Amino acid sequence: MLFEFDADQRLLRDTVREVTAKECPASVIREIVDAGADTGRLWKTYVELGWTELVEPEAAVELGIVLEGLGRATDPTPYLATMTQFAPLAGPSGIADGPGAGVFDGVTAVRDGAGWLLRGTAGQVLDGDRGDRLAVVTTAGVFVVPAQAVGARRVEVFDPVLHIAEVTFDDVRVTDAERTGADPERARQLALTGLALTTVGACRRVLDLVLDHVRTRRQFDTAIGAFQAVQHKAADMHLAIERARALGYFAALCLAHNDPRRKLAAAMAKASAGECQSVVFRHGVQLFGAMGFTWENDLQFAIKRAKAGELLFGGAAIHRAVVAHEYLAAHR
Repeated sequence: MLFEFDADQRLLRDTVREVTAKECPASVIREIVDAGADTGRLWKTYVELGWTELVEPEAAVELGIVLEGLGRATDPTPYLATMTQFAPLAGPSGIADGPGAGVFDGVTAVRDGAGWLLRGTAGQVLDGDRGDRLAVVTTAGVFVVPAQAVGARRVEVFDPVLHIAEVTFDDVRVTDAERTGADPERARQLALTGLALTTVGACRRVLDLVLDHVRTRRQFDTAIGAFQAVQHKAADMHLAIERARALGYFAALCLAHNDPRRKLAAAMAKASAGECQSVVFRHGVQLFGAMGFTWENDLQFAIKRAKAGELLFGGAAIHRAVVAHEYLAAHR
């Protein structure tokens, strides 16, 4: 395994930063929140740049680079759900130009003649209300169904541009031809890794905003960044982010190389990202003071995206328990 980005990966990282700075600044996020601006143009840009082609397992690191950059920009499109939840369940040929969503829990498949009936309600489905198709995990396998066949209701959450939906399957009929041969366990590991790196990107955005603030905010005729207490908090944020980033890319490497440690690595990445956002949230808001709580401050978007990344697919405590279980099992 290579533990440093190669030239192509560094170019991809820089490209993502340049594109998001131009196409997805905070002003665009505000337009989406305040006026319901369409995200179709952004999605089209991602498709044209080839970012939706990163569906092969070997491209996990490159996909992680894009996700970290989009997390930093509070990406409002269904890219995360499509690439890390739908695509690994639907298969490499499942992505065209349209988005998709993955349903991992809450649905059962009942045999009915030559086909199946899907029943149940899945909560907290990322982009379940705006995916063209949904890949549904059941005990009978993974089925791909069109969005028109299900009932989806968006649930309001604290991240104003994040789409979380409750999806209902009322005897949705599917055939064996609509069943994929995907590995749901590996798909879940990619989902965890993608969420972890998205959270890392959001946390990095918080730190960048904090550093800009403490360099310019003055008290007693001195930039507050010169105060030791402020420097310690900024350093703690930086260390938490770098630790979470390292574990996130280690998980991506394990997925790319089909390393047997990939389950452990994904759990470690998700746990570390959750712990990271806790440190960044606490210190970031404190260093901004009351300004950090205002709607006019861009800090809120990154803070909310990082917090959402912690809650989806289970928080840090849940994944620390997975790590402990895997470690004990390996040493019995």
